[in-house]
Amino acid sequence: MSIAFIDTDVIVRFVTGDDPVKMQATTKLFSAVAAGQQSLLYPVTTIADALYVLTSKRLYRLDRPTAAMALLELLDLPHFRVTDRLVIRRALKIYAQTRLDFGDVMLIAAMEDADIPTPYSYDHDFDRFPWLMRQEP
Repeated sequence: MSIAFIDTDVIVRFVTGDDPVKMQATTKLFSAVAAGQQSLLYPVTTIADALYVLTSKRLYRLDRPTAAMALLELLDLPHFRVTDRLVIRRALKIYAQTRLDFGDVMLIAAMEDADIPTPYSYDHDFDRFPWLMRQEP
């Protein structure tokens, strides 16, 4: 099995199907991942970038739940490797249900995972989560 990193543009072509030739190629790639013939590494920064591109009002205009679900389906592939898979899955679910940016939902998901309810932040968006106890420095 070979292993490689994957860039945002490949994810975008797969999710949107905006280029039929590239869609066919990405479908073949993800079929190989599903079959265990290819392993892909996917850094969290690429996830954030993919969400930004897919939901951009200038580009693809996907709604947040649709974009998050597409990435969650990729995370379900066993040879689609990402650090902190469970935290990222939780972050994508929060992202789909809120207007928070991906950086904030990653922090919230990481705090849940670590069972640490206190973020130091000036961002009042954290106050929407009753279990969090935001503090300002």
